[in-house]
Amino acid sequence: MRILQFAGLAAALALPFCGSAQMQRAGENSHTYNHGEVTAFGDYFRFAPSGHSATNFVGLGGRVGFNIHPNVAIEGEMAYDFERNFTTLNSSGGTTTTVVTGVRPLTGLFGPRFQFGTSGPFRAFVTGKAGFLEMSTSNKSPSTGSFSNALDQFGGSGTHFAAYPGGGIEAFFGPLGLRAEAGDEIYLSNGAHNNLKIMVGPTLRF
Repeated sequence: MRILQFAGLAAALALPFCGSAQMQRAGENSHTYNHGEVTAFGDYFRFAPSGHSATNFVGLGGRVGFNIHPNVAIEGEMAYDFERNFTTLNSSGGTTTTVVTGVRPLTGLFGPRFQFGTSGPFRAFVTGKAGFLEMSTSNKSPSTGSFSNALDQFGGSGTHFAAYPGGGIEAFFGPLGLRAEAGDEIYLSNGAHNNLKIMVGPTLRF
């Protein structure tokens, strides 16, 4: 009888600790994938300087972010857009001519992201970043070092302050997901110039 009494007392004392451990595990699970993200993306950049026709660039980029709060992350990203080819038709001779532009936009941005939905499979977010937009020039192909050439030109006359307000959504299956966002990449050069930017790519959260 005394043994049963001691067993009952031990069980009663253990219950609060068991409940606390279960709550702690639940809390850990809710934040399993809420420490940060690494993303690769393809980007579309509609470069539209005032007084000139718009040019549509496409490129690749990468992003890394760390959560300082379940709803707030600090992110840094860089994107490089490739050269554009333009084909013109000679109406008199019926021949076509391909013109290659040597301009290659390089963008670097850093700033906060405010997200809604933390460890669940879906997130919506808004972001505001600041950094630079560099309009480098090169006659090299991407395979022969035009990206390194863009880095060499950083800080020159083609480098401008840039700001980027935007927003988007993320969908996850476990740690893997897809992120899509759009915003206005604004750069300063004798005034502010607005340019549409769209980025889509896979992301890994941890």
